[in-house]
Amino acid sequence: MNFSEDRRITRTKAAIREALVSLIEEKGFEALTVKDIAIKANINRGTFYLHYKDKYDLLDQTLEDIARDIESILLEITNLSVADFINGQTPSAIIIKVFEYFNANASLTQAILATKGNYALQNRIKKIMWHNLFEKNYAPFIKKENLLVPSEYLTSYIASAHFGVVQEWLENGCRETPEEMAKILSNLTFRGPLTAAGIR
Repeated sequence: MNFSEDRRITRTKAAIREALVSLIEEKGFEALTVKDIAIKANINRGTFYLHYKDKYDLLDQTLEDIARDIESILLEITNLSVADFINGQTPSAIIIKVFEYFNANASLTQAILATKGNYALQNRIKKIMWHNLFEKNYAPFIKKENLLVPSEYLTSYIASAHFGVVQEWLENGCRETPEEMAKILSNLTFRGPLTAAGIR
C-alpha cells in the first residue's frame, strides 16, 4: 500500500466515524443503518464493507481504537517511581493528557457512551489495566504480594471510579479544564473519597 492509498483509507475511516457520531446523536445507534452511514459519509456501501462487516463491527473497532489510545497514555505511568507518585506532579501531567484526549474527542466519546459501548469501553480499560499491571508487570513498584485486596477488585474499583468521573465530566459539557479535572481526580485517587468528602 502506498502513502496516498494509506491517506485515502484514513480519510474514509474518519468520514465513516464522523457519520457514525452524527447519526447516533440524530437517531440513536439501534435505528441507524449502514446505508445511513454511507450516505452521511458520502461513500457507497461497498466502500463501507471494505473496512467493516456491519455497524456493530464499526462500533467495536471504534471502541478498540479509543481503548488503545487511552492505553498509550496510561502506559506512561509505568515509567514512574514511587517518588513520582509522592510528589504528585508527574502523575497529574499524565492525568491531564487523559482529559485532554477525551476533551478533543468529546463528541465521539459521548456518542459511544450513548450506546451499549459504555460498559464495553469501561471493561476494555479495566482489562488493559489488569494486563499491564499484573501480567506484564509494567509498574514494578506495584507488587501483587503487597496488595491489601485481590488484584481484580483493585483494578475494577480504579477503572470504574475513574471512568465514572470522566463520564460525569463529559455529560456536564466539559465545564472544568483538563488541569482542574486532573486535580479533582488526583484528590480522589491519592487522598481517597472520604478525605475528598471532608471527613478527616
